[in-house]
Amino acid sequence: MKAKIISLVLGLIFLMSSFIIGDCLVFQNTMVSVKAATTVSENKAIQQKLKELGYYTGSVDGVYGQGTRSAVIAFQKANGLTADGVVGTQTAKALGVTLNSEEVAQSGSDLYLLAKCVYSEARGEPYEGQVAVAAVVLNRVESPEFPNTISEVIYQPWAFTAVHDGQINLEPDSTAYSAAKDAMNGWDPTYGCLYYYNPATATSSWIFTRTTVVTIGRHVFAI
Repeated sequence: MKAKIISLVLGLIFLMSSFIIGDCLVFQNTMVSVKAATTVSENKAIQQKLKELGYYTGSVDGVYGQGTRSAVIAFQKANGLTADGVVGTQTAKALGVTLNSEEVAQSGSDLYLLAKCVYSEARGEPYEGQVAVAAVVLNRVESPEFPNTISEVIYQPWAFTAVHDGQINLEPDSTAYSAAKDAMNGWDPTYGCLYYYNPATATSSWIFTRTTVVTIGRHVFAI
């Protein structure tokens, strides 16, 4: 009986260790560098090449939206590449497209923090709405009205409810990571918005004076 108990305890320890190791590996694999957002001209070249190869049927408009991303993933799968929807060095080479924008403009820590912001601010929103939240952060980084790093934008006092109430410390899921990557790769469903809010819960009268561009899920995105 004693031997069975010892065996059971050892089994449980092994199982718990496997989960911990697995979690660490997931975290390690997630914390990788990603490519800077491609330019409009580069996106057009990508879309044109994908169209010629039969993967893309949308407009060659330079907007890296869901249709372009899905086409990239299909191309990556067909060519034995990592199917993440990101046009990095290997995917661009396989497509025969030259990317002139700088590589690795965002570090793995930026991706992780952006995914945390997406998860804590918009985990109940549709996927496009989660990408939109990430895009607002990146738009602020590019705007002279806000700080110029992802960390400084997210932790700017009173900028995000999730930072104020502590939800920013929640661990992001794979969907939040994907949304953050898509935004970093150039998809902006907000068309350059710097603000978003939930009209059902917003308490600032000032935010209602901003010009609405698009509504996605429960969030209104404005400039």
